[in-house]
Amino acid sequence: MTDARFSGVSTGTCIGHISPEALAGGPLGKVRDGGQIRIVVDRINLRGSLDLVGAEGREFGSAEDSRVLAGRSPRLRLSPDPELPDDTRLWAALQAVAGGTWGGCVHDTDAIIAALQDRA
Repeated sequence: MTDARFSGVSTGTCIGHISPEALAGGPLGKVRDGGQIRIVVDRINLRGSLDLVGAEGREFGSAEDSRVLAGRSPRLRLSPDPELPDDTRLWAALQAVAGGTWGGCVHDTDAIIAALQDRA
């Protein structure tokens, strides 16, 4: 799992997270050290899932992982690098008002426009 961009030389099944979703308040920023993650990749149907399946010494099912993450605040140490490029900061801001990649990479254009109009 990575917040980095791929260089184009990766082959086979690769797991990459290509947006600053932790910075935008997404679930990646709520994962704690020692959390157990299950990654399933279906190469036939080109589908995958990533679930938090355990934390703090206990295991739980997929219905509970969403509840656990929803109840957590983002890590206190999570903050943008002061030298973060403007395009990355802009992408994080759009993620925050548009539903984020954790919602399936479908941006809510109306929410973005409304947020921009509210600030104008």
